Amino acid sequence: MRKIENPQRNTWTEILKRPTQTVADIENTVLTVFNEVQTEGDIAIARYTEKFDKVVPEDILVQKNEIEEAIGLVSQELKDAIEVAKHNIEKFHNAQTTTRVTVETTPGVSCWQEKRPIQKVGLYIPGGTAPLFSTILMLAVPAMIAGCKEIVLCSPPNVEGKIHPAILYTANLCGVTKICKVGGIQAIAGMTFGTATIPQVYKIFGPGNQFVTVAKQLATKFGVAIDMPAGPSELLVVADDTANAAFVASDLLSQAEHGKDSQVILVSTSKAMIAAVEKEVEKQCKVLPRREIAEVAIAHSKLIYVDTDKEALALINEYGPEHFIVCVKDEDYYIDNIANAGSVFIGNYTPESAGDYASGTNHTLPTNGYAKQYSGVNLDSFMKSMTFQKISEKGIQAIGTAIELMAETEGLQAHKNAVTLRLKTLETQNIASQ
Repeated sequence: MRKIENPQRNTWTEILKRPTQTVADIENTVLTVFNEVQTEGDIAIARYTEKFDKVVPEDILVQKNEIEEAIGLVSQELKDAIEVAKHNIEKFHNAQTTTRVTVETTPGVSCWQEKRPIQKVGLYIPGGTAPLFSTILMLAVPAMIAGCKEIVLCSPPNVEGKIHPAILYTANLCGVTKICKVGGIQAIAGMTFGTATIPQVYKIFGPGNQFVTVAKQLATKFGVAIDMPAGPSELLVVADDTANAAFVASDLLSQAEHGKDSQVILVSTSKAMIAAVEKEVEKQCKVLPRREIAEVAIAHSKLIYVDTDKEALALINEYGPEHFIVCVKDEDYYIDNIANAGSVFIGNYTPESAGDYASGTNHTLPTNGYAKQYSGVNLDSFMKSMTFQKISEKGIQAIGTAIELMAETEGLQAHKNAVTLRLKTLETQNIASQ
């Protein structure tokens, strides 16, 4: 990890740069796949699955017998663990349910807001170097709570043309309506345009590599919404001498093992802590099964020393981390003043892994600095807010003149007329009744 001491603010942009390619670097590849899937459908899907995943499954759609087989292959211990996580995720996301908001803005003018589920959603679940069945819990559980009618899941097949049993088990448990053996750009394209076997959806959720991230962004050009531009995982830890260096190192490595393009950063006001964490990272990394991946990620990660908490917080807000761990004496300072982070983990006994799996919060979070303007996935991500209004005779008389004047000033005579006709009708009725 690269060590940096008291970096000047004019160098922060360069120091905090992510090890990711830009949209421009990948866009042409993605557009080629999109165009072919749009015109050729399942034929293009099969061709790219063979190219990228080295297999052509007999069926794109997972069949009932495959789900039944998967249920038998998942151990009871893992099923119990999944149930613990599911319970907590359901509890946290159920608590986000809101009731109808109603207000009478003017006597006779009633306005209200209600939420409706997005009817068709697509979930992308990575399944390459790590089958992220936990992401199904994070996406399908709130989708079910929201009331989405169609939940389509896409995940890449292995070399045998199958999806990991834990993914199939969890998808079935969480009410996914259709599971497709397709990954990468072609999966996003399939859900964007729809094919003979892959349903078209209204919104796509889920993390992925840089190609999947760009594919999701380009899907928005074709009328499909996305949760966020979630790319390679990242973690920033702020720690002082009250932190446990072994814990901090384990958290840094937990994200570094996600992928070679992941990034982890330690910001500290203690040089001794930085030195201790550096040693622990080296020690712990040696015994990781995914050591080769973690080492590449660690190589472009940073250990940053600053003199004060104020400077540390400013740097952290500039970075806008996906995951932010606070292990300092004055944790309230960071909790109260953090502005840009996907999810915050507080104290020595709150590992980022808890949020990834079983604490109840959602682990689908904005990366690459998008925490500055995007929220992580939550119940509202699967819903739309719709507004309603009903105006009585008294109400239109109360606000009608204001509407007429504003419409006339904007040069929109038909808008004015829509009110004027009503006001004149009421005026005539009032005269007649007298």
